[in-house]
Amino acid sequence: MPQHAQITRVCRDCDGFATAAITTGTRHRDGTRVTLRVACPACEGTGRTAPAGVVRAGR
Repeated sequence: MPQHAQITRVCRDCDGFATAAITTGTRHRDGTRVTLRVACPACEGTGRTAPAGVVRAGR
């Protein structure tokens, strides 16, 4: 069955996976790991890019 074209533009840098949880190696008192949530700097954590006509240019 043919696939339909994707309407939303996915970020080229993160491929739509805008946030990642990174473990630091240390643990909390209850035994769970300490994690950091990091957002993609290109799309600012949305996973999508704005169309070229919408982006504002200038100072």
